[in-house]
Amino acid sequence: MAPMKHQQKPNAFTIPVRIYYEDTDAGGVVYYANYLKFFERCRTEWLRDIGHDQADLLRDPGIAFVVRTVNVEYLKPARLDDQLMVGLEVEKITRAQIFFRQHIRRANPAVESGWDELVTGTIQIVCVNSALMKTTSIPPLLRTRLETLQ
Repeated sequence: MAPMKHQQKPNAFTIPVRIYYEDTDAGGVVYYANYLKFFERCRTEWLRDIGHDQADLLRDPGIAFVVRTVNVEYLKPARLDDQLMVGLEVEKITRAQIFFRQHIRRANPAVESGWDELVTGTIQIVCVNSALMKTTSIPPLLRTRLETLQ
């Protein structure tokens, strides 16, 4: 399935994710750590969507974004073959950090919102000099683009 994005508001972004056998445990339920992979995939596609590929950022200006903290709440399980929407909202940007609120939802027409909230989380990422792995400022061009999203 091709990653299709669905943009709601400037600071929000979503991608679809299908659950495959490899994503599940012996009971057919998504293994808890895989939700972190889905969150990461969403942040990567978001960054690409706003015009910044991570491989290019590693080459020039030599930066990477690394996770500093994660707080995840598992509300309901996803299962084999489920079609999910993985989303993010940019909550705050500082000199060297970006704070996200992320969620994973499954369509459910039986509820008022139309979605079952499966997993929610907050993620703090830090911009680092990739050679030194030391915190550094988000480059001005990227920072300017990010600030327009708040």
